[in-house]
Amino acid sequence: MASRADNLASNLSLANFSKATELKNRIWFTIGALIVFRFLSFVPLPGVNPMILETLYSKTQGGILDLFNTFSGGGLERMSLIALGVMPYITASIVVQLAASLHPALGALKKEGESGRKKLNQYTRYGTVLLTAIQGWFVASGLEAYGASSGLQAVVAPGLMFRVGAVISLVGGTMFLLWLGEQITSRGIGNGTSLIIMAGIVAQMPTFIANMFEGGRSGSISGFTIFGLVVMLVVLILFICFMERATRRLLIQYPKRATQRGMMQADRSHLPLKINTAGVIPPIFASSLLLLPLTITQFAGNSVSPDSQMGSIIVSLNQYLAHGKPLYMALYAFGIIFFAFFYTAVVFNPEETAENLKKNGGFIPGIRPGKNTANYLDYVLTLITVIGAAYITIVCVVPEWVIAQTGVPAFFLGGTSLLIVVNVTVDTITQIQSHLLAHQYGDLIKKAKLKGRLR
Repeated sequence: MASRADNLASNLSLANFSKATELKNRIWFTIGALIVFRFLSFVPLPGVNPMILETLYSKTQGGILDLFNTFSGGGLERMSLIALGVMPYITASIVVQLAASLHPALGALKKEGESGRKKLNQYTRYGTVLLTAIQGWFVASGLEAYGASSGLQAVVAPGLMFRVGAVISLVGGTMFLLWLGEQITSRGIGNGTSLIIMAGIVAQMPTFIANMFEGGRSGSISGFTIFGLVVMLVVLILFICFMERATRRLLIQYPKRATQRGMMQADRSHLPLKINTAGVIPPIFASSLLLLPLTITQFAGNSVSPDSQMGSIIVSLNQYLAHGKPLYMALYAFGIIFFAFFYTAVVFNPEETAENLKKNGGFIPGIRPGKNTANYLDYVLTLITVIGAAYITIVCVVPEWVIAQTGVPAFFLGGTSLLIVVNVTVDTITQIQSHLLAHQYGDLIKKAKLKGRLR
């Protein structure tokens, strides 16, 4: 028979939202932080002419710039203080996690618990500053040559001072976003960095939707294409929701224990393993690694003559790695598969899980505790990661190819953007439900204490 607590969990409703004061404060804080993020995306770099920059961007939009602009919430289009977004931080996280897996000294820090995690986070921030400074220098150099061929100058006063000021502003903007994301994680709802990326994507949706339907009205995009994209969008959302909640449940059995009535009872539980253990990390990591060199070459190419050898190399690189090209799609799919396995290995340790089960007396029926359990967990995790990696690859690559073939510049319909939006939304709603459940359990405990005192 279900307990009162179980019935309370199954009947969880948003009707008690008004009573959860802490949850409301967290939600309002999250909304306020995201509003600050959106305001910052409209603050241009010092020394940049926003009107001329908008004209130049409208002439050169398309390809990798639009994709990067989508992740930055339009910050690149306006060349704002947060034009680089949190992508340098994600790239630095990749480097630090790879180094921790390969270098023994950094690997030892991971085993030191909270202190080791703080040390790795510190190294990640140092790497973020370095990467932002490098990218910012190339962006500033590219801005000075941006539009020179058309007689328009995006920078008011080009020179060393502008480049230094732009680098300092971009580094400050990215680090402020990291701080804002940490504040959302600790004082708000959901993962702050993921919410910032999602907010940037969602902010671009109205513009892309309006452009798509405007193209249908003018005849540049066929009605059948728009209908197909809408159907693909609905199918992808349903498929993502299904796969993100799919788990492989392993039966865990504990030895028989004597109860208060003298009966012997064996406890059973399940170890849930998500099909997509890595979540949205693989496509974000793969995108950031592809965006890093392409952004540098895109802006550096503006200051290099296309007739020179370096200019021809940059032009060829941008052509082969352009959005929707075969080489780009192949590298993107390879990056997703690699990071799906890599990040799964980072977040789930079969040996540690097997050791914890052994200490608590738990075992998988038919599998010996200890090393055999660790090998079995690793085998099952590898199998479901193959399915998860294939799922993420299909969701991210196929829509990108369809959009590239149709020529519709709706990057929010791409698998990466859609996966991020759906996944972050589901995780945030789950956290809200957890807070509501904790609030309802708190009321249940208070009532139980009150009845105990009355007796």
